[in-house]
Amino acid sequence: MYRFISAFICILVLYGCSSPNEVVVYVSEDQVFSEPILKDFQKETEITVRAVYDTEEAKGTGVMNRLLSEKNNPQADVYWANEPIRAELLKQEGVTTPYVSDSAKTIPERFKDPEGYWTGFSARARVFVVHDRVEQAPGGIEAYTDSAWEGRGVIANPLFGTTATHMAALYTLWGEEKLLRFLDGMSSNQIPLPTSNGESADMVGSGAYDFSLVDTDDVISRKRQGKLVHMAYPDQQQEDPGTLILPNAVMLIRGGPNPQNGKKLIGYLLSRQTERKLAKSDAAQIPLHPGVPTPESVRKIEEIRPMKVEYAEVARAMQAIQPILKDWVEKQQ
Repeated sequence: MYRFISAFICILVLYGCSSPNEVVVYVSEDQVFSEPILKDFQKETEITVRAVYDTEEAKGTGVMNRLLSEKNNPQADVYWANEPIRAELLKQEGVTTPYVSDSAKTIPERFKDPEGYWTGFSARARVFVVHDRVEQAPGGIEAYTDSAWEGRGVIANPLFGTTATHMAALYTLWGEEKLLRFLDGMSSNQIPLPTSNGESADMVGSGAYDFSLVDTDDVISRKRQGKLVHMAYPDQQQEDPGTLILPNAVMLIRGGPNPQNGKKLIGYLLSRQTERKLAKSDAAQIPLHPGVPTPESVRKIEEIRPMKVEYAEVARAMQAIQPILKDWVEKQQ
């Protein structure tokens, strides 16, 4: 009976009985990196943080789907996304509301929603993890379809995570016909589809494959584990599509229970202080504020030739290409 009452009280605290001195945040950034930041905010402001974290299995969609289901009865004040595409989807569904924090003044405009619905900070780049035995890394994403690399590459299942985002970004640049040719080329080159970036990075780290497209933190963590791998930035020549940059994104939930505390948390997350902490963490994320030190293990944002995409367009493409990707993945099984 006591455990039942305790559980019931916990539910009431999170749903509908929110204290004026708290903030509820849903988080898809890895808990190991986001939780220390939120604990620091709570300590410095004395505002109680109630955080709901995504699971690895949900691949960033769990809390987003929860926000969609709660649209007419919001329980969260803030959403901390690990990339801006789901922030755009929530904007399009009317879940979020515009808010521009003073902390974001020096963050480049290309990492902000022009209407103020979300703001980016602390980015990852989509890079190749390459085994050290490879003398010359693949130059770009189309290495996956080059016969010279047949059987040597691996890529995470494109139905999920940042690989799905990358496919959607390519769709906005290439169109459907070229994306289909690219997918068919990967089939011809016998590219396996592990479940996640982490698994594909492990397959390269073990020496089973030469390269994989992953996020910067996947490479850094394998290097710290002593794996014989290095990082390569794809598509950096003038005629290439460029490297996809995926900042974190933070947004205010429309009708959330504690909007003022939500705004305070957003300001804290967008601060130079937070970017400095995320840069120093094992995630080694790339600061977007000028002047915040960039980890030695990654390039400064100014030194990367970025993929020139509109995140809103990528979000729309993500939904459009799901049937295409699903059909292609099923054919590989």
